[in-house]
Amino acid sequence: MSKKEDLEVYWNKINYAFPILNGTLYSDCTNEEYEEIQEMIVSLGIQIRIRDLILIHIEKYLRQHVVPSFWSKFIKSDVEVKGFQLFKTAVSDLYESVTNFSGILHKLTLLNNSCSDNMPIFGEKDVLLGFKQLLRATLLAQLPLEFQYIIYFFYKVSFNVFDNEYENSDMGDDVMCSGCWNDYSDCNCAYIVKVFHDTNRKLMELQLLERLAGQVLTNFIQMRIESHIQKLCTGTFDVSHIAFLENWLDTTVMSWLTRIYCAGSSKPPPDDKNVQNAISKFKQKLSYYLYHSYTKLRIDQLFNIIIEYPDSQPAVDDIKLCLDKTDLRPTLCKNLQTALETRLLHPGVNTSEILTAYVSTIRTLRHLDPSGVILETVTKPVRNYLRNREDTVRSVVSSLTEDGAGSELAEELAKFAGEGDDENDKEDLWDEWNPDPVDADPKVNSGDRKASDIISMLVNVYGSKELFVNEYRTLLADRLLAQSVINTEKEIRYLELLKLRFGESQLHFCEVMLKDVSDSKRINALIHQDNNFEASNDKITCNGMILSAQFWPPFKDESLELPVIIKQLLENYTKSFEALKGNRTLSWIPHLGNVNIEIEIGVKKLELTVSPFNATLIMHFQDKPEWSLDELHQVMKVPVTILRRKITYWQSMGLITEKSTDYFVLVDGSDANKSNVSTNQVQEMICEDEEAESVMASAHDQREGELQVFWSYIVGMLTNLDSLPLDRIHQMLKMFASQAPGTECSLQELRQFLDTKVRTHQLVLQGGMYKLPKT
Repeated sequence: MSKKEDLEVYWNKINYAFPILNGTLYSDCTNEEYEEIQEMIVSLGIQIRIRDLILIHIEKYLRQHVVPSFWSKFIKSDVEVKGFQLFKTAVSDLYESVTNFSGILHKLTLLNNSCSDNMPIFGEKDVLLGFKQLLRATLLAQLPLEFQYIIYFFYKVSFNVFDNEYENSDMGDDVMCSGCWNDYSDCNCAYIVKVFHDTNRKLMELQLLERLAGQVLTNFIQMRIESHIQKLCTGTFDVSHIAFLENWLDTTVMSWLTRIYCAGSSKPPPDDKNVQNAISKFKQKLSYYLYHSYTKLRIDQLFNIIIEYPDSQPAVDDIKLCLDKTDLRPTLCKNLQTALETRLLHPGVNTSEILTAYVSTIRTLRHLDPSGVILETVTKPVRNYLRNREDTVRSVVSSLTEDGAGSELAEELAKFAGEGDDENDKEDLWDEWNPDPVDADPKVNSGDRKASDIISMLVNVYGSKELFVNEYRTLLADRLLAQSVINTEKEIRYLELLKLRFGESQLHFCEVMLKDVSDSKRINALIHQDNNFEASNDKITCNGMILSAQFWPPFKDESLELPVIIKQLLENYTKSFEALKGNRTLSWIPHLGNVNIEIEIGVKKLELTVSPFNATLIMHFQDKPEWSLDELHQVMKVPVTILRRKITYWQSMGLITEKSTDYFVLVDGSDANKSNVSTNQVQEMICEDEEAESVMASAHDQREGELQVFWSYIVGMLTNLDSLPLDRIHQMLKMFASQAPGTECSLQELRQFLDTKVRTHQLVLQGGMYKLPKT
């Protein structure tokens, strides 16, 4: 035999043992026959070359036959069940193809063991592991664009079955199965479960599960987590959902994932650390995503959660827990700040509503973040906006002394009184100290941030207690003068609470005001016992509210000429008062107070409580039934514009009618009956609102008057010293400031006041020095 013929015999034997060299996988070569062939290969010293050649042909066969066949089944389909079947078929065929390599791989392992070069097989020491690595690399190298659709449908169908496995099991055949969406008579869930476990087992054996399906599984489960959170938690704030969501993640999602990685088993094998680690990492990733998704949902709903607090405290507790597990603090601050600005800080929202939401925000965020950092960040625009609203202080003070619904600040005031001695207790809690969050402003003392109560935060919007005390004086004066029966005990109770909050000295004037009320009752009783006073007015009864002028806020400057009979009555009252008090007298303010009047016109009889203005107006019509506005102006000494506005009260009551332009006539008896229309009650309410206007000067007018007190001092300074800088004027004014509330003047306020005087040419500003203009 020639050498060429020998080589041909050898080659045929090698091809018989390794048919992959001829592009096929099937061979009848037995183990005994292969042992002889391998001895021949080794004796020829070509085992390394033959091994490398076989590996090249295996790679070529995978690339040209196995992998294209696998990807060819990934046809995009909108039908979920079809996608499920396509993926199942693709994995089964791939698994079968890989199984067909088992004979060749076994022989190749024996051949590789005879090689002395210890070369890695595709990066692996073991032939079988190297083959799987080659398979994975070749599969991913030919990855089609839309392969994820089919995998997504496969896991979606199986998850639906798993999630609804034990639901509706006792329903009749005419009801649709919520797992596979077939009628119960054609339920396909058992088949889906079997195929699902079998397919995952094959993918695990091929070590392809993570690489093919890992990202698809992650995306799918994240979508299911989001939809489950939306379904469970939207719009409900009074129940904590974290425990339910964690339980659902453990019992449903992770149980399903465990079955994927463990071929249907509910627990990972104790000896397989790789599977255990894979499941553990998946759980960490999904737990974070669960907290993250739930927190983002709650952040989007946080404005509504705040409005419903404290009923929504379970939702706040959930957010607090999740913020420690996620990085969403900046997102929460930004979103909530935007929500507050969008939904609160515009002219369409009443100041009282903004304050209610602000108080609720303070309470909610204090519970959410005890450090106060989130509160400080989020509410800054609210504070700036409230500072620019003219009625903020009045709304705050009204809320502080309100009864019933909406009296959150009144509750806060009472709570402050009961918590006055808690400072020592707080010092004992040093072991519960926690550092500030990383986003805290280092320039702000953490103790100050945590210590501020709600009322302090509202006061700090303006930075001065005096504004609030002055506004309370004005409101108290309004209440005391507007009520015919004054609840002194209630007012004293509120005053005592405010004294605890703002200090005794700040509210001394209010104490005098309340004392004036009780003194007035006593003086009225004594004056009515005077026989001379009683004899002077048998038809009209007069009770005076005697005020200590220097302790009350300034009143609106209005003129009103009272009827002669009333003026005489007030003079008699004054004489009785002087007889009673010796060296003291009374200066009447005619437009203030209440008048109880009884009107009879025809068969119509009315008993009303009106202002002195309206009482005077109707009394003139008693003397003369027809009046022009100009005539009323002459007799009452009131501007025509105010008369025209005020007379509408009696028009709405059906007692006065406008006969012609600016000419009014008292309605006679028969017309009065006709005018008693059904809208009278509504009209009375409108007029009562007008009657309830404040009798005090506005805060702006009061402040202007208070600052004007300083003008004479400033003129005296500049007359003697020629010119002075702003700081020097301010320091000198402090020496002359009285102890009355409101008479202190800040540097900024003084600057604005002096600039006004400069604009009106009453002062000259030159080089930062103020001086009087030359005459």
